[in-house]
Amino acid sequence: QVQLVESGGGLVQAGGSLRLSCAASGSIFSISVMAWYRQAPGKPRELVATITGDNSTNYADSVKDRSTISRDNAKNTAYLQMNSLKPEDTAVYYCSADIFLGRLTLATRYWGQGTQVTVSS
Repeated sequence: QVQLVESGGGLVQAGGSLRLSCAASGSIFSISVMAWYRQAPGKPRELVATITGDNSTNYADSVKDRSTISRDNAKNTAYLQMNSLKPEDTAVYYCSADIFLGRLTLATRYWGQGTQVTVSS
């Protein structure tokens, strides 16, 4: 059984920073892409940032230059550092990971339960 657990969300004032963590655990052979998504009330889930196994990254335009995604492969953990937060960043943030359970298996995407980020003006 594989689990993804996010942490680091909370309430922060506009202009502040947060660092989200996403730890994967269980019978993991390897992890390819890890990603952060967010979903604000009444809006669809949107992709925030992705990072591949060799640390290639991509960001949504809305967070580019304010956020940094990183990962620690030894810990099966991804991070999202967000700076200069804005009220419009308020959302539930979810992480996903494309996980191989064995050498000859296909990757399966797993999701965390989400962590709330609230930015006050």
